[in-house]
Amino acid sequence: MEQAGSTGSKTSRPAATLTLALSMLLAALGTSIANIAMPVLAEAFSAPFAQVQAVVVAYLAALTVCVVVAGRLGDRHGLKPVLVAGLAVFAAASLLCALAPTLWLLIGARALQGAGAAVLMTLAMALMRQSVHGARAGRAMGLLGTVSALGTALGPALGGLLIPLTGWRGIFWVQVPLAVLALILAITTLPADPAREKAPSAGRRPVMSRALASGLAVNVVVAAVMMTTLVVGPFQLGLGLGLTTAHVGLVMTVGPVISIASGVPSGRLVDAWGAGRVLAAGLALLAMGAFLLAFLPNGIGVAGYVLAILVLTPGYQLFQAANNTAALADVAADQRGTVSGLLGLSRNIGLMAGASAMGAVFAFGVGTDELARAAPSDIAAGMRLTFLLAGAMMLAAIGIAARYRRSG
Repeated sequence: MEQAGSTGSKTSRPAATLTLALSMLLAALGTSIANIAMPVLAEAFSAPFAQVQAVVVAYLAALTVCVVVAGRLGDRHGLKPVLVAGLAVFAAASLLCALAPTLWLLIGARALQGAGAAVLMTLAMALMRQSVHGARAGRAMGLLGTVSALGTALGPALGGLLIPLTGWRGIFWVQVPLAVLALILAITTLPADPAREKAPSAGRRPVMSRALASGLAVNVVVAAVMMTTLVVGPFQLGLGLGLTTAHVGLVMTVGPVISIASGVPSGRLVDAWGAGRVLAAGLALLAMGAFLLAFLPNGIGVAGYVLAILVLTPGYQLFQAANNTAALADVAADQRGTVSGLLGLSRNIGLMAGASAMGAVFAFGVGTDELARAAPSDIAAGMRLTFLLAGAMMLAAIGIAARYRRSG
């Protein structure tokens, strides 16, 4: 235990924290930066939308499939060496994306980039948890939440600036020097892993516990609800409330901006109040925000949408900081990578469920799959049904979390 503590004190240097934050930023940036380039890619490669969409899907699919594998590799071979390898893969894949002569080679390079991103996202969390003392663990998780939100929000804005100047290849070129910088920082600033050979492997507790299973299940639900806002929100704002595309984009930035602002404060609250209380508060705000989205936009327009997001998004950051801190709190050092991978996997499953299943619920509520032709009243009906269901899902998540706390 003394050894772990000393390692944590050395790893808490600002340069090491910067390295882990930059790794998380790169993974999040890769998730969102290619979305805005799809029309340009369709024109550049003379390809239908379904094929161009694979540029985005390949990254997300590889990220989802590889997060648990990345965690296991980190536990087996050391968190730092595997993170360094992941950064090298991400940098090489970014270069391949920028140089890709055909769409299918671009899709393959994006899949490789997603695999590298899985390592970055998973092991940055595990290393950050290893690097800090218990009293500051929530703050560290909050910082990663802020950086992840920043990367997701920065992607479309940065892509929108680069594409007119450099073409679509510029959105990948810009990731190469950032990844190389992170690679150099990882090699030079992160200390070696603790002496793993001294940790007994026999009789060690299994990774999965009732506490972790509860946290993962709730994580799926929360991620699905948050993705629902990103999928349904543009239709409600554009078709339901009549905003222009530019105004829809402006309103949709409210959530990421709040995420950026509330990440570190959420972590501080975890350190001050404890993970259990903050998790309960976060889930309560998420449930309240979902129900507000079911009614306020239809009642008072854009202001209602923004008010609901002002409730929902801080709840998400509170939940993330508390849930990640609690999940990694009592995990053995050589299991942190695996648990971080499971957290990432549950989050990605929730994101895909929100994009697909909740999107289907919205279309059902609207009454047609041809949403562009739907009347504003139909869009309102779909919005109401979708977020009533989302609110009910959050109440179920509260029940899951409360049941575990009572039994634990």
